[in-house]
Amino acid sequence: MLDIVYYLAVVIALAVATIAGAFFVRNYLSGKGPAQAVSGLFGPKPERRLSVTEQFNLDGRRRLILVRRDGVEHLIMTGGPVDMVIETGIGAPTGSAESTTPDASSPGTVSSRATLRT
Repeated sequence: MLDIVYYLAVVIALAVATIAGAFFVRNYLSGKGPAQAVSGLFGPKPERRLSVTEQFNLDGRRRLILVRRDGVEHLIMTGGPVDMVIETGIGAPTGSAESTTPDASSPGTVSSRATLRT
C-alpha cells in the first residue's frame, strides 16, 4: 500500500514539474521575465471589447444580432444566404426612446425605403 502512495506522489510531482517547466519556457521564449509571467496569470483581466447586446429571431433561419464593440453598436443579420451588416455606428442609447431613433441623414443607417425580404 505504501508503494502505491509513493508512486502516486512521484507521478504528481513530475506532472507539476512538467507544467511549471513548460510555463517558464514559454515565457522565456516570449521575452517576458518571471515577474511579468506571474502577474499575467494573476493580474487583472483586460476589459472585454466585444459583446452581444441583443438578438432577435426573424424566422427559422435568420437572426438579427446587435453587437457592441468599443461602445459602438452594429446591427447584423445572419442565417440567410449572405450575412449582412444592416446598420453600423449606432451610438449608445441615451434616456428617451425618441433620441434613440436613427434619422435618415445619419451615416451607416439603412434608408427608410430599404426593406428586408422574408
